Amino acid sequence: MKVSVVVCTYSMERYGPFSEAVESALAQTHDPVEVVVVVDGNGEVFERVRADFGDEDDVVLHCNDENRGISYSRTKGAELASGEIVAFIDDDATAEPDWVEKLVDVYENSDAIAVGGDVVPDWQVDRPDFFPAEFYWLVGCVEPGFAEDGEEVRNTYGSNISYRREEFLEVGGYDPNTGRKGDKHLQAHEAPVGIRLLEEYGKGMVFTEAAVVHHKLFDYRGKFDWLVFRSFWQGYSKRVMDLLYPDAPDDKSAYLKQLLTYFVPQRVKGLVRSPSVAAVQQLVAIFVFTGAVGLGYLYAMVTPNVVEKANA
Repeated sequence: MKVSVVVCTYSMERYGPFSEAVESALAQTHDPVEVVVVVDGNGEVFERVRADFGDEDDVVLHCNDENRGISYSRTKGAELASGEIVAFIDDDATAEPDWVEKLVDVYENSDAIAVGGDVVPDWQVDRPDFFPAEFYWLVGCVEPGFAEDGEEVRNTYGSNISYRREEFLEVGGYDPNTGRKGDKHLQAHEAPVGIRLLEEYGKGMVFTEAAVVHHKLFDYRGKFDWLVFRSFWQGYSKRVMDLLYPDAPDDKSAYLKQLLTYFVPQRVKGLVRSPSVAAVQQLVAIFVFTGAVGLGYLYAMVTPNVVEKANA
């Protein structure tokens, strides 16, 4: 089973982590693996990529004619790929050597059409004391209680996600109107693909803990104001997704219920038993981030033509 790993990048500032991501994809234990690199409209970066990786076997290089965003770039990479499976990893992540092997294990032993794995935080600075693990999803990492091993979910996180290529392209790939592009902050570009796969094939994505990717978290991802900003736009994006796909499974509502009925009470009990400043800070952060998500959702509710603006 041939697997094509797609890595997209766009900035010379990210070149160091990006090259580590590509190297980790090239070092996989599974064979055959093809690596598809898509540079999003940056000629300087593309020339560097071509110099560093152009002579590698089983590497496909492409540069968009202009900045088109992560969703367009990932779908373009899938179109250029030749593997039966297309796997995606972010340009600031690195994969365990058996990452692809573990994804393939699920495909070969089931009728899965999509498989995603664990994304663990790789802090490049000290983890902030106030940061609660329940909100690792804000920085693209798997949070506690996300899913059981082997459980079918709508989608996993973008740093560790894969599809049967034919089915992925059949449902249109990633929507270029979602995902980061320039100053647009609309999130959740994985969700529409998962929803369309469910509608078309009646199957979700299988989560496997064995396939592991490490997601680099730089200093800005640990700043409180950035996380509040990120929370707001997650809420905004959730409202857009609800409007675009009103009948889709509501994973975030289930998460909110789990957060408020299990994780928060557990934290309160722990705080009573063993008080600490960090525990108080994390409990406060949970409520602040949750409030910011709700505020973003409400802002999108009162914003006229929110879907049209997201697609602009």
